[in-house]
Amino acid sequence: MNQLAKSFSRFSLLFMLLCLVAVSASAQSNRKLIRSGNKLFAKENYRAAAPFYEQVLANDPDNAEALYYAGISYMTFDKEKAADYLFRAQKIKPNVDRDIHYWLGRADHINYRFDSAIEHFKEAQKNLRRRDEERREELAMLIQHANNAKREVSNPKDVFVKNLGGVVNSAYSEHSPVISSDDNYLLYTSRSSEATGGTPARDGEYYEDIFESTRTGEDEWSPTKRVAGALNSPNHDASIQLFDNDTKLLLYRADNNGDIMVAERNTDGTWGEPKSIGANINTKDYESDAFITKDGQTLYYSTSVYSENGDLDIYVAKRNSDGSWGAPKSIGSTINTPFDDDSPYFADNGTLYFASTGHNTMGGYDIFASKYDSVARRWAKPVNMGAPVNTPDDDTYYRLSPDGSYAYLSSYRIGGYGEKDIYTINYIRNVRVQGQVFSKVDSLALPGIELIFNGLAADKRPISYRDVTRPDSGYYQVDILSGRNFQIQVSKDGKLITTEEMEVPMTLNDTTTIVRNFYIDYVDTTATRTGTLAMKPIYFDTDEYNLRPESVNELDRVVAYLKANPLVNVSIEGHCDSRASDEYNMTLGENRATAAYEYLKSKGISERRLVTVSYGERRPAVPNTSSENMQLNRRTEFRVIPRADQTK
Repeated sequence: MNQLAKSFSRFSLLFMLLCLVAVSASAQSNRKLIRSGNKLFAKENYRAAAPFYEQVLANDPDNAEALYYAGISYMTFDKEKAADYLFRAQKIKPNVDRDIHYWLGRADHINYRFDSAIEHFKEAQKNLRRRDEERREELAMLIQHANNAKREVSNPKDVFVKNLGGVVNSAYSEHSPVISSDDNYLLYTSRSSEATGGTPARDGEYYEDIFESTRTGEDEWSPTKRVAGALNSPNHDASIQLFDNDTKLLLYRADNNGDIMVAERNTDGTWGEPKSIGANINTKDYESDAFITKDGQTLYYSTSVYSENGDLDIYVAKRNSDGSWGAPKSIGSTINTPFDDDSPYFADNGTLYFASTGHNTMGGYDIFASKYDSVARRWAKPVNMGAPVNTPDDDTYYRLSPDGSYAYLSSYRIGGYGEKDIYTINYIRNVRVQGQVFSKVDSLALPGIELIFNGLAADKRPISYRDVTRPDSGYYQVDILSGRNFQIQVSKDGKLITTEEMEVPMTLNDTTTIVRNFYIDYVDTTATRTGTLAMKPIYFDTDEYNLRPESVNELDRVVAYLKANPLVNVSIEGHCDSRASDEYNMTLGENRATAAYEYLKSKGISERRLVTVSYGERRPAVPNTSSENMQLNRRTEFRVIPRADQTK
């Protein structure tokens, strides 16, 4: 071998040795970074752990272990990124960790991929050891949550959810909105870097502090600031409720494992030093949230002191004559579950709203509503507020605005500013459409013209509204759900004359009116009628939508009629008494209509011939002045409507 070849060979060997040393040093550095991240991860300080894993990924983008732990860390504050990291980890190394399918299922669930989440949870069940009974129970519960979420998301409510905006919300957690009686002063809780504590808490987040803002426009708020005075301590502090004409504030403080406190507003607008709400309420255990009724005599609050497994339950206390709070009592097992039941809010209409990780939650905390029946002296079965109020993640601190027209909510949902944000929940309102129907031939108003407005609810179910023009003026009027397109069938004596389209803008108030006149080519001819349906209403028990035996007999009559008259369509209309809130009764009315709808469908009646509509408590048959009258109002009625293609 010549000298040049020998030199090249020595150089190649040296280069290879240097590369091996560099690779070894890099691998050692990555292992050290992962160990550092894992120490913080074990302490649940995920924000601090994530940067160590990111350093590893900067050196080695395909490091499955770093991707896995970073993905779990991001589940606490950046869940879209979490899903990406976890799926990349599994793709690179399918068995990166025995819990990989558990975390993939969690990531899919919160990102609305429910079927895939269920598949991963089932895979995780297969990998369980015999002694993993606690994880086995958790996975079964997560599968049920995913099924619940799938059902609720496929049947959304007509609700408009809006983020309160970047003035209030940040990359950190904002929650516990508290609004003044004039709806212009907002207190809320934030874990942003502006908090008093400054140094992050054990979990890597900043300590909670109470902030304030004032309304400057319909959807605009002034720059926020920490509340002046003594409300905020170096530890966790959270807003709960303004009361006594906004002169007092309920708040949470982390003292004594978590207590409910009361502060009074000073004459200069600042807040005084918080004091304990009382020894009957605060204990050595965790008290998290509370609400005082408008009359000041009843306190609903959440505590862990009475539970066997440390979960939160809701308790009730009455005010004593000396102003202190009496011995608390459980609100009962209808509301409380073996899981966390928290954040009670008692509305003026007698409905209790609360957050729970039990009942039929979609995942994490969901908002539930329950009405107290003073006659039966019991709480109604809690109703999940449904999507989009609730999400597969945590939804808490539901609070109505002073006039009850909308609500505030704290929620972690896709598209927010980061972690929990504060949102407003507006229930989409009906809009009144009115006008006249005229003949194109002679411009005269036409009486006896039937108008049917056909559309779809948020859950894609058909909805239908009907009116007939007045004999003296050709005038009509319908109250229809806003924020959607309607197909309007214009008929005379059952004969279709024309079909028109109408886009109805969304309205969030109850006073919107739209004028729409129709001009039609009309020739007065007599149409063939298919007959009328003599069908009695079917009735329901209080707060129920199960069919009674006598109702089934009535439904069998309508089945026979529809089979004998294949051109007839039926509108199934659910009604309620006035015991619960309007939104609760709208859902209950829809459930009652759906019960009849499902029965007719099960007997072979095509779903294309059936539509459902809920009027809640809005169309009582008789005044709700007695228990007998209320029974007459808890009903489902049936009305014949023509087919869209029926022209003769």
